[in-house]
Amino acid sequence: GDLLPADGVLIQGNDLKIDESALTGESDHVRKSADKDPMLLSGTHVMEGSGKMVVTAVGVNSQSGIIFTLLGAGGEEEEEEKKEKKGG
Repeated sequence: GDLLPADGVLIQGNDLKIDESALTGESDHVRKSADKDPMLLSGTHVMEGSGKMVVTAVGVNSQSGIIFTLLGAGGEEEEEEKKEKKGG
């Protein structure tokens, strides 16, 4: 049940099954492979197998970060980024 901390593309996997219910509501585990359905999303849990991925997005840019921002939960992080851009 490892939690994926970032979005990414699976480049190597061994019988990898992911619980995407936190994002999609689908209770069935999703089989992932580098050939078919290689996208791994933050906030999901690895239920079986193992794999390596190339990280494509983290934080507010990840799929779960986008959802939290839309729900208003990521507003503080967005404000901090705006302050950093203005100051630097």
